[in-house]
Amino acid sequence: MKSGLKIVIPVILILAVIIVLSGCLVTTHQNEYTIVKQFGAVVNVIDQPGLSLKMPFVQSVSTLPKTEMLYDLAVSDVITSDKKSMVADSFVLWRISDPLKFIQSLSGNVASAEYRIDTVVYNSLKTVISSMKQEEVISGRDGELAERIMQNVGNTFDNYGITVLAIETKRIDLPDENKAAVYERMISERGNIAASFAAEGDAEAKQIRNEADKSVQIMLSEAEAEAQKLRAEGEAEYMRILSAAYDTEEEADFYEFMRALDMAQASLNGKNKTLVVSSDSPIAKIFTGTWESRE
Repeated sequence: MKSGLKIVIPVILILAVIIVLSGCLVTTHQNEYTIVKQFGAVVNVIDQPGLSLKMPFVQSVSTLPKTEMLYDLAVSDVITSDKKSMVADSFVLWRISDPLKFIQSLSGNVASAEYRIDTVVYNSLKTVISSMKQEEVISGRDGELAERIMQNVGNTFDNYGITVLAIETKRIDLPDENKAAVYERMISERGNIAASFAAEGDAEAKQIRNEADKSVQIMLSEAEAEAQKLRAEGEAEYMRILSAAYDTEEEADFYEFMRALDMAQASLNGKNKTLVVSSDSPIAKIFTGTWESRE
């Protein structure tokens, strides 16, 4: 009996030590915060991974996620400043940055935090889009819209121990019933723009053609004037050379004689031709042998 007690008592003591130690040790993982509470109040927040101690049976432990979390907002209808209805589908990337504030304001409940995120972001989304025209909303999908929403949210979540990392719009589109009318209007507008460009192109082409025709006429006129000038200069030079060549009486007689021969040759070109000249003409004198050069 006594020997049995000697074995049981050490075993009980060892088990008790193990239970006490297990109640004292706290394991914190890399992706979580460990919250230590005593009688419902937070006494310690452990944000580094590893082992730590707590008071057994008196203090309790819970955890909160330390990683980035994604909250997907429900698809919602929004109205632009020019009274156009659109459909927005957005999501929020967020994390817990201050576990103590998170517990004090939202009871450490992630679902409560997501409800608060949904309300604030949705209101900001409506406010921002209601201040923009439909064209601005569509063109702002490359980042401008998200930036405006983030600015509108501002530091709203600081009091909740939450940091919003990004607010992105996955899809912002027209309601299905409005798409056909909008597409028709866009096609019509693009057609008007194309017609305007075509008209401007035709007008510019006509102007270019007119300027080219005008330039050609000016060049032809200048060329004709230059040609007339050259012809006048050539004729003047010809007369000067002719005058210089026949400036004596003998040379003038010879010139008259050669011209008479040229006229006779031109008149007798062909068959059965008859040349009628007066008796005192240079040609008649050549044929009658009465031609004499003037001394």
